[in-house]
This record gives sequence, structure tokens and C-alpha cells, in this order.
Amino acid sequence: MKAGWRWAALVVAGAVWAGCSEVNDDASGDGNRRAGNDVGTPSPDAGTGNDGGTPHDGGTGNDGGSGNDGGSGNDGGTPHDGGTGNDGGSGDDGGGSQQVEQAIEFSTTSGWQFFGTQHGGPRRVYGVTADEGGNVWVAGGEDGLFLLKPGATTLQRFTLADGLHPYGYMPDGSDAPGEKYLKVISVAGGPAGTVFVGYEGKPGKGSDHCESNWDRHDGIAPDPSRYKSGDADKVTLRADDTLQVVHYDIFSGPTVVRDEQRGREKLCNILRIAYDKNTQSVWFGGNHGFARGDARFTGNNTCNGQLSCAGVLEHVHPHINALGADGNSILLTDAYYGMAVHSSGDVFVGGANRATRFRYGSNGNNYWRAQSMTEDKPYPWNRFDIWPDKVGEPNMPRPSDRVDDNVSGMAVSGDDTVWVSSFSQGLARMNAEGGDVHYLGLPDKHLAGLAVDPADGSVWTGAYWLGLVFRVKDGSVITYGCNDFGNRLCGSRVRDIQVDRSNGGRRILVGFYGNDDTHVPGALGIYTGN
Repeated sequence: MKAGWRWAALVVAGAVWAGCSEVNDDASGDGNRRAGNDVGTPSPDAGTGNDGGTPHDGGTGNDGGSGNDGGSGNDGGTPHDGGTGNDGGSGDDGGGSQQVEQAIEFSTTSGWQFFGTQHGGPRRVYGVTADEGGNVWVAGGEDGLFLLKPGATTLQRFTLADGLHPYGYMPDGSDAPGEKYLKVISVAGGPAGTVFVGYEGKPGKGSDHCESNWDRHDGIAPDPSRYKSGDADKVTLRADDTLQVVHYDIFSGPTVVRDEQRGREKLCNILRIAYDKNTQSVWFGGNHGFARGDARFTGNNTCNGQLSCAGVLEHVHPHINALGADGNSILLTDAYYGMAVHSSGDVFVGGANRATRFRYGSNGNNYWRAQSMTEDKPYPWNRFDIWPDKVGEPNMPRPSDRVDDNVSGMAVSGDDTVWVSSFSQGLARMNAEGGDVHYLGLPDKHLAGLAVDPADGSVWTGAYWLGLVFRVKDGSVITYGCNDFGNRLCGSRVRDIQVDRSNGGRRILVGFYGNDDTHVPGALGIYTGN
């Protein structure tokens, strides 16, 4: 490991302003919302669909947007090379070619333990987490969901055959018809034996993308195997190692959204999940926006997206208005990989363009009021531009003005410090109001995954393109690299970092994705050293 440290200059003092000209002027939270175009992360692959926003006050529609969702069918894609996403999903091709990959011969490194394909692990690792019982869960992409029990040396695998449910329900309560697609891309531990699981929707471009299919305008009927694919499950392990599965169908049903009376199907790729035990909330960061799930939800396949029984409130985004290449106004919202719970019951959320403090707990667990304070015109101070564009409100940035944040992770330290990692911009630290932003120079600015160790306050993040792990501790940056991991694991990519808080000791979980180009399989790393 190597240690080093350098701070960039203090750039922002106070809240960072974000320009929004087409957001709601009505701060009460029950007026009409934006009318504009949603482009998501820049990409030549454009989707379609109208985004009518999220209803307020028990179902009063709040989104007047009849405008085209001109955004890419790539909303939610992992940014590559500064932020271009791929097809609205994880930004990966599911593992590239299926060439046989030899298992990694792991190095013996003090404080580290590794589990790979030879231990029953998946070929690609998208996410890692631990529940309150110390069970480690791994998001294994198309290979499914994996479990490492305390003391175990091999992982258990779960797939569609075990009850995983990466698709929603039709109005009559039946499963969505058509071919089922399984790709587990995010996990968050809950109570002992329970994990919240996020899926990627069925791949497709344009109107075949899961985000755009419901609102297609080409005369072809929407395909429920696409618009009902993805979303999330609550998975509980029974005593006999079978699964109890409850599906979160993240959509709004008929009449729920005033300006989208037939219903709304927008979020489908669940990129990050955060569980808040105190408010019994499950926060889903996805393509296009984020949503709240009730952690106590027991399922209701005949609810058809009604607020009284769905177990879900959707969706919100700290969007901005900008100018497209053609000079027309567009609305930007995409790729919410940053999800971090605050002790107040609020949640910090970061995406490709802006971040926000969703003030759920601060408003007495009032989702609609918190939504207003993230989206509406009177609250630009709550839409954080962490790596600022060249212009701000009231101007709309042109493509040449934009410095996309491409948030890859967020983590809260104490009550007034929030760390933010970026796929393209590096690592930043800000206060809990989005101000006093500092930038930390690391050996690599392309980062994925972020966690704060409660034992000593050290900050952990990883290199998106390499198998390097960085630890910010006591004024230094410690790098765990090829000398610690060996060349093959070092040639992998870090995808997720989380903390196991189940036993009070240090247990840092690192998800090494693998590498399609060099045919290195994924791995789970667990650090318990000093």
C-alpha cells in the first residue's frame, strides 16, 4: 500500500446554485410541474416518452410535463469516459464474451480476504452489502444474487428459479407476460436475513428501452416484458435457505398522476439502494430519478400502482434545464448512483447532473414536501452542482458549459459532512447543506463506490477502471493496489464498497467487478485490518 495526500483549492463556499427555469413555481407542492425535454446522460441513443412527474398530496398530479422525454434510452447507464452511459443500465454488456475465465489466485494480504468464482461467486460483481445478521450479499448481474453466510467459505446462488422477481404485475395481478430478464445490479442489507435487491430492466434501445417503452409514439403497443422489467425486490432468507420475495413495482397506476391518467412507467434500472431503519425507508436510485419504498411492505400484486397499497412513492429528481446542441431547452436528469442516509431521516442523492438533500425526515416524513424542496423553483439551493457548470441560474448551460458531476457514490460522516465520488471528477467533501465544497486529489479521478468506516471515520473508494482501493485516513491517502492484490485482481475494476455494521468491528466490503477485456472474473474482497 502507498500513502499520499494533496488537496485542491477550496472552490465553493456556501450552497452551489443550479439553474432551473422550467421547474414548478408553486412551493406548496400541489401545482403543476415542469414541461420540458428529458435527455439524461448524453448519448446518440435517444429514447422517447412523456414524464408527468410525481403526484402530490395523496394523488393530486403535480407534473404538467407533456413534453417529450427526449432523453437517451441510456438513462441510468454507468458513465464511461466522462459520463456517456450505455443503454440505461449498468453501463456494462453483462460480461462481454463468454470466454472461459480462469479463477484468480488470490494473494495473501494482511487484513484482506477474497472470494471468487472458485468459491461459488459470480462471474461479474455489481454490488456488495451485509444485513444486520452479518450475511454478505452480492449482486452478480445475470448470474443472480449470491449469499455468503457468517463463517462460510463458499457462496450460495439464487436465480429466477428460487423466486427472484425482476418484473412487475399486470392490472389483474398476473405476472408480466413475455421472456423474463434477470440482472442483479445493486443490493442493500436490511434486517438480519433480509436484503433489498435492485435489477436492471430488459435491454433495448429507443422505444424498446424499459424507460421509454410505456410512452412509445411509433404506433406499436408497449411491451410489458420491457416496461415491467427491472425494479426491486425485498428478499428474506428462510430457515431452510429458501427465499421469501416481495416485489417493489416502481410505477404509478391509472389516475394517480393527474397528467398521466393511464399511469406512468419510468424507473426500471435500480442502480443504488439505501436502507434507513429509523424511518423504515428503502431509497431506490435509478435511471431518470429516485423513489421511496416502504421497508415493511408485504406485497400486493393486484394494487396496480395505487398510492394506498403500492408500497412505493415515485419519483423525484433534482433536474436542471439546459440547452441542447440544437439550442432547444432540455431537461437533464439521470443515473442516481449516489444514495446516503442522514441521521435526520433525510437522504442525500446524487446523479449525473445534480445532487440533493431529500428532506424527508426534516419534514416529518412528508414525501411530497420533500419532493417540492428538491424540484421546485424556490429551492435552487437544494440542487447541488458539486463540480460546477460554467454558468448557473438563471442561465441554462449549453453543452460546452456543462461539467457533469457523474456521481458514483455518496457517504455521510457524522451530522455535517458528506463525501461524494464521481465516475469522472474524483472525490469531494461538502457539508450537509451542499456548501463548503473541497476536492481531494487521488491517484485516479475515475471512482466507483464510496463508504465511511464508522470505526475511525476513514473514507473508502475505488478506481472504476482498475482494481485499486483508496482509503483516506488521518490526513493521508492509502492505496491498496497491485502489490496487495496481485496483478490479475488489480486488473479488475472496483464497482461497489460498503460497510458491514453488524458486529461493531471493522468489515469493509469491496465488489471487484472483473474485466471483460482481460477476462478477469469478479471477486468479493473483505477488509478487517487496522
